[in-house]
Amino acid sequence: MSEDHYFTAEPASAAERRSLQVRLAGRDVTVETARGIFSPGHIDLGTEVLLRHLPPAPAGNVLDLGCGWGPLALAAALGTAEARVTAVDVNRRALDLVVRNAERLGVADRVSAIEPGDVDHDATYAAIWSNPPIRIGKEALHELLATWLPRLAPGGEAWLVVQKNLGADSLARWIADQRDAAGVPWGEVERQGSAKGFRVLKVTSSAT
Repeated sequence: MSEDHYFTAEPASAAERRSLQVRLAGRDVTVETARGIFSPGHIDLGTEVLLRHLPPAPAGNVLDLGCGWGPLALAAALGTAEARVTAVDVNRRALDLVVRNAERLGVADRVSAIEPGDVDHDATYAAIWSNPPIRIGKEALHELLATWLPRLAPGGEAWLVVQKNLGADSLARWIADQRDAAGVPWGEVERQGSAKGFRVLKVTSSAT
């Protein structure tokens, strides 16, 4: 049994690459996955729920936070030709798969896959889409969101999916309570849906 986790930078397990048939942005497509990443055998249930609630990606910069093999990033790029998607993950095997899948689906010019530390510190995003890694623990999760949610552009939207029994409602309250250095709230938090044990949250930036 592999002890690799989706937040492992260098998975120790053999890749065992495989093809997977999935539906993204209204299209049936074939992607490549591998062991040692998050949900290699299918689009995980939380991401499926999020995909069903998401609006089309906006034109401009879109961030897929914790991208895995890339279902959210690929859906954004396939759905909106003017989207420029940054897929971020700590797992280098996952990032390699995003690149391969973007090339396979003809959207390589719209998708970049990079580690968090390599993202432009001044970049802002019209949208952030994420099935965040809740199991890293509350403190680490709060630190992760505090790093990225303030990067929403004015009027930008973050869409998150979180399991109800893993603290979706308390996380929504925590986000609503956060302020930037100037005392401006990160944004308005709204519940957009609930299905199969998951909540979909939308955070609309308060930045001006």
